[in-house]
Amino acid sequence: MSETISANTKALAGLRIAVGTLFLIFGEYKVFGTQFTLGGGFQFWIHRFLEQGAYPFMTGVLKNFVLPHATAIAFIVAYGELAIGLGLVLGVLVHTASICGLVFMSILLFSSNYPGAGAPFWQYFGASLDHLVLALCFAAFICGDTEATLSLPRYWKRWRGTAK
Repeated sequence: MSETISANTKALAGLRIAVGTLFLIFGEYKVFGTQFTLGGGFQFWIHRFLEQGAYPFMTGVLKNFVLPHATAIAFIVAYGELAIGLGLVLGVLVHTASICGLVFMSILLFSSNYPGAGAPFWQYFGASLDHLVLALCFAAFICGDTEATLSLPRYWKRWRGTAK
């Protein structure tokens, strides 16, 4: 039984690191470049969301709050993605990073994946797969013991001699 738990723990750690790597990639080009934050990249995506189908309750938020504060929110997104990625890859504050990631994915899902008012129920899930899969990963990280292996806190405890 402990072998299975160990394999599951390693699998969850591997998934955590893989998702974290994706977020490091997403965040680093936004933080270290200027196209997304200062060059209109963020605004491009918000306009695209509005044109291609945000959920109706999100259109007002995107038009009346996000676009008027686009530059500040672009920096929050850029540094937020980088922080989520670092937290997941290093195994530091994984639950906090995962909660932030789940909220972020939910916002993206409702901002961009509306299949239309007359769509069958299943199309809501089909239209949202790109954000829904990552949201489910974050939910698993929130529920699981994601710092049990391949994490800085675990190595620190071992080094200090306090790990069980």
